[in-house]
Amino acid sequence: MRQADGFRVEARLDKNPLVLLELVERLGNLMRSELRKAGADETLQPVHLHALIYLSKANRYSNTPQALADYLGLTKGTVSQTLLLLDRRGLIERFEDDIDRRVVRLRLSSAGEQFLAESQPALAWQNATRNISPNRIRNATSALREALVTLQEDNEGSVFGECSNCSFCQKLSQRIYRCGQMGDRLSGPETRKLCRIYQPKVDEAA
Repeated sequence: MRQADGFRVEARLDKNPLVLLELVERLGNLMRSELRKAGADETLQPVHLHALIYLSKANRYSNTPQALADYLGLTKGTVSQTLLLLDRRGLIERFEDDIDRRVVRLRLSSAGEQFLAESQPALAWQNATRNISPNRIRNATSALREALVTLQEDNEGSVFGECSNCSFCQKLSQRIYRCGQMGDRLSGPETRKLCRIYQPKVDEAA
């Protein structure tokens, strides 16, 4: 019976792509509810948690207030107020760029990292996907990422993506990589970070 139900769902998705959009919106609404619960004790709004989550994934080229504003689709004013609150709570740290001291960069503090690690949304998502195979999650992630990139490009928005999947990412050895755009060497863990100068590989963009 479950298999038949699965076939019916797949058939509905094939005939009406908006069913997928409805599922994404429903998941988004439920996760925002989890974000509100997670921030309740700290009197944080979902936007504050979204900022923390982004900074936990952003690489060295993407950890600025402007990049955060682009990623979340918020105004500079809203992002400025968000960062002020997170800074006052000791959840983030600001530091000067090594090359251009006019550039302010951001990172999670140890308190911010601990807060995210213990946050309810992460646990809720792990619980929700516990019966889904890693392969199915990878396939779904890939499909949704392609849709996101296309939508961002159609609306002339910034395209963010994982460094390792970027056309600029060059593998020099087993553990060392290079950003072909910026010319910097990158470690393996860095290539798993989110980058604002991301460009899809040719086979992904096709």
